[in-house]
Amino acid sequence: MHPDMVLFQILAVLFLPGAWSLSSSSNLGVVVEAKNITFPAGSKAVLPCHSPRMVWTRDRLKDRQRVVHWDLVRSSPEYSVERVLDMSPGARQRVYNGYNKGRISIPDSAFNDGNFSLIIDNVLATDKGVYTCNLHHHYCQIHQSIQIQLNVTKSARKEKRYWDGEKTVFVVLLGSSVVLPCVNRRPLWREGLQEDQQQVAHWDFQPPGVRPDKADRLVDLYASGERRDYGPLFAQSKMSVAEDAFTLGDFSLYISDLKPFDKGLYSCHLHHHYCGLYERRIFRLTVGPPLPSDPTTAPRISQNNEPKQRTEEVLPHEEGPRVVNVFLPEHRGYFVQHLGYFLATILLLAFIVIAVIVLTKRRKKRGLEYELGRSVRGNVTSGGEIALDCTELKACNQDPLNSDYKNNLLKERDMAKDCNMDFDGKMWK
Repeated sequence: MHPDMVLFQILAVLFLPGAWSLSSSSNLGVVVEAKNITFPAGSKAVLPCHSPRMVWTRDRLKDRQRVVHWDLVRSSPEYSVERVLDMSPGARQRVYNGYNKGRISIPDSAFNDGNFSLIIDNVLATDKGVYTCNLHHHYCQIHQSIQIQLNVTKSARKEKRYWDGEKTVFVVLLGSSVVLPCVNRRPLWREGLQEDQQQVAHWDFQPPGVRPDKADRLVDLYASGERRDYGPLFAQSKMSVAEDAFTLGDFSLYISDLKPFDKGLYSCHLHHHYCGLYERRIFRLTVGPPLPSDPTTAPRISQNNEPKQRTEEVLPHEEGPRVVNVFLPEHRGYFVQHLGYFLATILLLAFIVIAVIVLTKRRKKRGLEYELGRSVRGNVTSGGEIALDCTELKACNQDPLNSDYKNNLLKERDMAKDCNMDFDGKMWK
């Protein structure tokens, strides 16, 4: 089983507890999809199930669709890839190196029993390298490769076989024979099968509380066109699958008018016996409450401004939770509240603008007072006396000095006296 498939199956089992019993049996195939789906009551559900490998195409050239070939990769003396041999049903195996004819071969019954092991007689030192067994089924889109490393030794004590973490390593004695195993016993390698009878798809339904082995079969689909419906659900057109399912590879199950009793575990099984295909897709369907209808009248507003609750009636015989739908009428204070937010924002902006203007004016006023005080301090002398503008002082007496005065000093004293009297008069005006 592929590691990805194993991981997916483990996750599906963890998240879908109901699928544990279904996945416990390997006969039911590999779980490739698991989902939880919920649909409202009364709606139409589609459970998807697609598989391109199940598309019906008649294979008239089966013998040319299956091929096996062995390749040899050498790392010394230089890296090289060599085709050793290949084989297909109805044709003889072809050995590419003439020296290896009669020395290297695979069983003639390989396509009947699935054993494609490579047999090497009289092992040589030049046989050392990594061998790859490639299996191709073009019709079933299968490509598989198996790598085996072959080392040659001259000591019988060193012969061994081990796993290096990526491939199997054979250490064989020089001159002996070795068989490199390549086994695939899947039924896809068988011949003589009627392919129109090998492709089958069917849907099963497991209600809650029912064991997996008691699940109901809904429908069987065959690639030949045969169809088998079980129960009245398909006859009543409540469930259906497309008529061209094998042509499109779409096996989706359609369920109309969902009811609570439709919930449960649905599983789609795809079988292709010729290609060895066994797949399952599991869906857990849950039916929820119906979708609410569009109201035709405006909801009433109660006087106490409390929301009015409406409870949908559920019939006693119907399963499902009791759902309460609450309709909230539009409150009148909703507009007033948003208007208050808008006005508060406007007031905040106005307050910020006013504060900026007031601060600007105060700064200008302080700057003016500072300039006036500075100019006054500049005019005050260090002795505390005010320096007067001498331009405003005019000479009181510009007459030239006469020699009539006995002493010029007396004349200068009289002139200074007159000037001081004029200045005092100006100061008191």
